[in-house]
Amino acid sequence: MSILSSRRGRTAVAAVAVGALALAGCSSSDSGSNNDKSQQKEDAAAQSNAVKMGTAADSTGPAEEVAGAKSGGTIQVYNETDFSHLDPAQIYVSDGGLLSKLIYRGLTTYVEDGKGGITVVGDLATDPGKVSDGGKTWTFTLKDGVKDETGHVIDSADVRHTFERLYDPFITDGPSYIQQWLSGSGTAYRDAYEGPFKGKHLPDTVLATPDAKTVVFKFKTPQPDLAQALAMAGYSIVPEKTDTKEKYDTDPVAVGPYKISEFKPGKSVTLVKNTNWDPNTDPMRHQYVDGFDIEVNHDDEDQTKTLLADRGDAKNAIMMTGQVATTQVQKVVADPAAMKRTVQGYAPYVWQLNFNLDRIKDKKIRDAITLAMPATSVFRADGGNYGGEVANSLMSPTTPGYDKAYDPFNRAKKPNGDIAAAKKLIEEAGATGKKVVYAYSNTPVRQQQALLIEDALTKIGLDVQKKEIDSATWYEQVGKVDNGLDLYMTGWGQDWPSASTVFPPLYDGTQIQDGSSNYAHINDDHVNSEIVRIQKITDAVEATKAWNALNQYISEKVNPAAPIYYTKVFQIAGSNIGGLRYSTVTSYTDPTRVFLKS
Repeated sequence: MSILSSRRGRTAVAAVAVGALALAGCSSSDSGSNNDKSQQKEDAAAQSNAVKMGTAADSTGPAEEVAGAKSGGTIQVYNETDFSHLDPAQIYVSDGGLLSKLIYRGLTTYVEDGKGGITVVGDLATDPGKVSDGGKTWTFTLKDGVKDETGHVIDSADVRHTFERLYDPFITDGPSYIQQWLSGSGTAYRDAYEGPFKGKHLPDTVLATPDAKTVVFKFKTPQPDLAQALAMAGYSIVPEKTDTKEKYDTDPVAVGPYKISEFKPGKSVTLVKNTNWDPNTDPMRHQYVDGFDIEVNHDDEDQTKTLLADRGDAKNAIMMTGQVATTQVQKVVADPAAMKRTVQGYAPYVWQLNFNLDRIKDKKIRDAITLAMPATSVFRADGGNYGGEVANSLMSPTTPGYDKAYDPFNRAKKPNGDIAAAKKLIEEAGATGKKVVYAYSNTPVRQQQALLIEDALTKIGLDVQKKEIDSATWYEQVGKVDNGLDLYMTGWGQDWPSASTVFPPLYDGTQIQDGSSNYAHINDDHVNSEIVRIQKITDAVEATKAWNALNQYISEKVNPAAPIYYTKVFQIAGSNIGGLRYSTVTSYTDPTRVFLKS
């Protein structure tokens, strides 16, 4: 979930959990007392369980009914920032991932049991895939009569086109797992094929469509996680005949239960029912309400106060990727009626301060900055104990192999930073007075966190040059190889429960290019070779051990990023919203099952 995709603040989800800052007087639930009812690391453990493989029977529709569900009405949705992309191939952040659940469909999807368990099933396919040749060949059969919003029946040519267009140079964001599995690791797949818009196809030895209903992926090595990868928003189907290339980013074609009726960049997105969606083909989604009115430019403070007041349209409203604001947590927690309309979950994201290794080349400086991070203050600015907790390493508690005892920067004893030790390292490096360009996004939480981080860096002797960047284009800006920045914070979460969706996208030096998730530009020979080696290990237990060892090497020998905090989700909805449930797939309120009670 990379990206807030699942995923950079992405998910792989990648999620942007945001809130307002309360510097003074932390109350009981904000101080780790017994009154703290927020999610804990133990709650995250269930999310590290392996995804189950479903059957053809699991893949049929309609989805299981939500208790008490009613039809009709429009749900109001609040979000802080605009969508950076609507083209599914470019989606790798959380708000886009949530939107995709309503308007797009892929070959596979997930069905959740509400207890943390996830099963991957066929979405447009009749099942989650048939495997042969020792895991190198995957065959999918398309369901009958699945249509897009124009009435076009999705066929294998649309599926082929969806994956071939990912190779075109205009696709700069989004996941790259499947492209690399098909055509070469790192950025090598870019050299193998230029995309379908020049009239050529990938060879049938790689991707075959022997008839209108059949799609065959052929890999050089076993790919046991293909079904999970296909469930990502970035691999949603783009019908060939209505693909407008770059223009698709503002006017996409829906295959899910809703379609976009109006898009006002920087203001709103309006969704209405897609009348060509057939619930009998869909094992996961519902179409209870008539539509969703998504408004952007509502920060967490605004969202929380509006929803807590519960008046007018707010009774019919949900948050998208927002959080209960830090200043409002106690009001919500102290109100039993308000708590009944909240959802909580332990998100998979690790917020970390990336070092641009092209510019911050001295490891002593990187170690000093890491030691100085005021992790406690920074996470409390993002919802207090309900918004996160101090990160002890670059692995999340939701990731298989996570070790809470592994603490290379002494977060357990110095959770709010060790200024003395950090200052000593800066002096040893001869870096006192060194200028560092620190970038942050222009949301209230990131602005407040920037003050805390700037103060810590100043105390250890660095000259901080702050640079504010528009949050809507944050990942596009810091994702440039030549970004002109030294330090910048990003959030990354697993795309599915495996460290293979964390370390390769973040730390593989062969993937460095504009738009990649290797934000630190780490290009270490040992790391690169270990990633290749571990990805070939088919035993999950052995692979998990190897990823854990690599995590330690990266932290201790390279240190490309300072882990700061793990994220939790605490959201509130209007009193007329039914079907509220935390989604372990998207890390927020599940938008596919909500309805209006009256």
